[in-house]
Amino acid sequence: MRRRLVVGMSGASGQILGIRLLEVLRDIPEVETHLVITPAARATIVQETDRRPEEVLALADAVYRPGDIGAAIASGSFTTMGMIIIPCSIKTLSAVAHSYAEDLISRAADVTLKEGRPLILVVREAPLHLGHLRLMVQAAELGAIIFPPMPAFYQRPRTVADIVDGIVGRVLARIGITTSLVSEWQGLAPS
Repeated sequence: MRRRLVVGMSGASGQILGIRLLEVLRDIPEVETHLVITPAARATIVQETDRRPEEVLALADAVYRPGDIGAAIASGSFTTMGMIIIPCSIKTLSAVAHSYAEDLISRAADVTLKEGRPLILVVREAPLHLGHLRLMVQAAELGAIIFPPMPAFYQRPRTVADIVDGIVGRVLARIGITTSLVSEWQGLAPS
């Protein structure tokens, strides 16, 4: 049986991260993706990329409407390996931190937490004020993994695509999916 992974894309900047994650997962046959894209994410996809939202939806194995709180992913009996919200807006972070399951992304996130499955929030905002930081702490106290999309430079990225791949590879590694996007740290090179 394929492992199911829920992916949410909310309206923060950084839609390329969610798109690239879906592209990578499309080539991993043992992972089945279940996608929710908010209306704000749709608008941001158009603003930030050359993709149409329909193209992004086509990358997933299953797609759900944000208002469909009766969808399979809204129930703990629908077994998944976890959920990644990439990018995660502050609005979505707030909903998760307060267990405010108003839409399908926040409901699926709440289910992920209550079932003890990994929930990775790729929170995309800068700079952060104290309210944002408190929301991150609150979500982490509930069990969420806070994973701001900060690039690592030890792999010497040369392009924006390299930076995106590095972030996506690290996010996938954190949930237990190995890719060729990042290599394991072998220690400092001899000088």
